[in-house]
Amino acid sequence: MKLLALDSSGLVASVAVMEDDTMVAEYTMNYKKTHSQTLVPMLDQMSKMIELDLNTIDAIAIASGPGSFTGLRIGSATAKGLGLALNKPIIPVPTVDALAYNLCGNTGVICPIMDARRNQVYTGIYQFVSDGCEGFVMKTLQTQTAVLIQDIVSQLNELGQPVIFIGDGVPVFKEQLKELMKVPYSFAPAHLSRQRAAAVGALGMIYYKEGKFESAALHEPEYLRMSQAERERAENAKLQGDA
Repeated sequence: MKLLALDSSGLVASVAVMEDDTMVAEYTMNYKKTHSQTLVPMLDQMSKMIELDLNTIDAIAIASGPGSFTGLRIGSATAKGLGLALNKPIIPVPTVDALAYNLCGNTGVICPIMDARRNQVYTGIYQFVSDGCEGFVMKTLQTQTAVLIQDIVSQLNELGQPVIFIGDGVPVFKEQLKELMKVPYSFAPAHLSRQRAAAVGALGMIYYKEGKFESAALHEPEYLRMSQAERERAENAKLQGDA
């Protein structure tokens, strides 16, 4: 089983190739360039380095959202275009799930937080449970959602277990976390603290075996909430209706 994995849901652009239980290659960049400038060239360069024939992949795993609206659209369009051209299925992997999967094997409570602006975060709550000789299974305690930072902290405090935070929301909300957290907490190390296509691919392998894939024609990103432009249109329409 060979997967191409893509993640452009946040500030990081990342592409990877997974073959069964092996990460063949990964190219990840967190720099001041737009994903429209980086994602396809990164894929092209990685493919040349490992002499990858894209026709040999079985499916395309994509971080399907939530995240940056522009980043999600670029990643989705790239995955969809490749899927249609190669006649390969798409495996949509929830962005927050994939972030949590960076810490596979850690038995503490894992809370990814992505900055969603307006004092909100894209987040979820996860925990890995030992599966004997087979390794670890990720359990979802709170499915990915968009909430105020205070709301997710309240849930974490109620669980009463040590928490590891991960994601680009950490530096944004670190001071609030210091004030609000009542249970022990820590932060993921730098090499695991952001989106990685390899995590998308590893989860994609699991989801593919579970039948969680779709045709490229049907794939759409999952935004979880309206974009700023959509909110402004809705607010203007409401004001005009009230006038």
